[in-house]
Amino acid sequence: MKFHYSKENLKPRQARLQRFLEILPGAVSWMTLLGLVFLSIFYPFIAAVLIVAFYLSWIMRILYSTIFLIISYTLLNIEKNTDWMRRIRGIDDLPHYLRDIAMKKFGRHWRQRLSHQIHLRHLDDLLASRNLPPKSKDIYHLVIFPVIKEGLDILEPAIDAISRQRFPLKQLVVVFALEERAQPAIQDAVYALEKKYKNVFMECVTVLHPAAVPGEARVKGANITHAAKYAARLFQEHHIPFEAVIVSCFDADTVVSPNYFLCLTYHYMVCPQRLQASFQPIPVYHNNIWNVPGFARVVETGSSFYQLIECTNPEKLVTFSSHSMSFMALVDVDYWPVDMISDDSAIFWKAYIHYNGQYRVIPMYVTLSMDVASSDNWWKTFQSVYKQKQRWAWGVENFPIVMRAFLRSKRIPLYDKLRLGFKLFEGHWSWSTSGFILSIIGWMPLISARQEFASSVAYYNVPDIANTIFSLAFLAVCVSIILSLSLLPKTKIRYRWLVKIGHAFEWLTVPFILVFFSAMPALHAQTRLMLGQYLEFWVTDKKRTPPKDSRVFRKEDREGS
Repeated sequence: MKFHYSKENLKPRQARLQRFLEILPGAVSWMTLLGLVFLSIFYPFIAAVLIVAFYLSWIMRILYSTIFLIISYTLLNIEKNTDWMRRIRGIDDLPHYLRDIAMKKFGRHWRQRLSHQIHLRHLDDLLASRNLPPKSKDIYHLVIFPVIKEGLDILEPAIDAISRQRFPLKQLVVVFALEERAQPAIQDAVYALEKKYKNVFMECVTVLHPAAVPGEARVKGANITHAAKYAARLFQEHHIPFEAVIVSCFDADTVVSPNYFLCLTYHYMVCPQRLQASFQPIPVYHNNIWNVPGFARVVETGSSFYQLIECTNPEKLVTFSSHSMSFMALVDVDYWPVDMISDDSAIFWKAYIHYNGQYRVIPMYVTLSMDVASSDNWWKTFQSVYKQKQRWAWGVENFPIVMRAFLRSKRIPLYDKLRLGFKLFEGHWSWSTSGFILSIIGWMPLISARQEFASSVAYYNVPDIANTIFSLAFLAVCVSIILSLSLLPKTKIRYRWLVKIGHAFEWLTVPFILVFFSAMPALHAQTRLMLGQYLEFWVTDKKRTPPKDSRVFRKEDREGS
């Protein structure tokens, strides 16, 4: 289905529908919050019943998410020592490989056996599809790094990690998508890196994106689209088919482990619908994790946990941050949107609509590391984290466009429209309201209760119900603390066990975080969309200062995952 994935240049009827759908998420969120406040003041009994019902649904969701967080974390641990190269070479000679592995036992540990069973299931799906992949020697990777204000301290670790890949480097093309409006010092740094790594990869080039292009907004999507079009011409000159190219769009601070592109190549090869799929790793924020305020560390750990949970349900998974996809699909859908901020999720929806629902995201249980948003001091870091979360929440801009496409499409199944449309809407609604209800509004019926409610059985039972629910929630928080400490990178630092205890206590800031770094930026984004005050792209502040007398090792490098 041909659909213009944009809010611009619409016909009057579509423009009115677009505007209505832009208003809807913010209006429903505000009605929910103000309605509960009104009921808490004037009808506290009704408010208490509704809030208890919300608590019950919320705790069920928390317990459900905790179970799948543990499952996902277990799978991440299972695959950290996988020999991806061996599996790739086996797929290159599949008949002989199948005979070979059928006669052998792989490992005595239950993790190795489970990993092997997952591998066999992938091979069965591949054989059943009869859509065998190209040989690994014919697969190329395009890696795009958008740059506007990132210096050598951010860029060089990222490109150095690419240069240490165990995948053949001459099958990698690295493109720096450099904004023309970047400062001269930044441009010089990028060109210096290009010169340094020019002969390391098949190609390492810098593509300068003009500052003002008609029809484009000042967004990352416009920059990386310009770079991808250059890469398309490069592959055509080298007679490399787009079907054999995997494109990865990485934030400038993205540091990958040495096996990352082997893992990505494996998942691309075993996916029967590889040309209509994106591939989503697990983002962790470890590059500067030891040098940021505690609240920022908890916020970004929560983001990683959310992605771990989402990976357990691929049918509803949407691309987030640094991810990969078939270059053929990217060209087919006419690249990333050039007038939207949320390009990482927008490209999934654009592809999903283009292929009439025949597009999916494949989770990869491998991590890549990025920076926690940080700045010169505590307050500036607070502002940077808030703005970053507001920008992420601006993904709500996809809702009106996706709904217009769903209403128009006759080929996407109705069930899928309802399922995904509800998830998209409910996800943003819950994002902007849950923190306020849990931390503030949920206690209002008890505070503002009139005499008739204060003397009722419900008045005395509501606190007990709330305490029980929050006790169960505390168990989920304990699981999160344990997993967060196990995910932290190793560091040589004095009294490390005391540092870990300090990190555990940082999780006491969760109520504060739910309001100021979850609900508030999400509601802010929805309100701006509702009022037509469209957000402009803001580049997250990243600041790396090595801690004194310490050395940080990323867990992926240490374990070879």
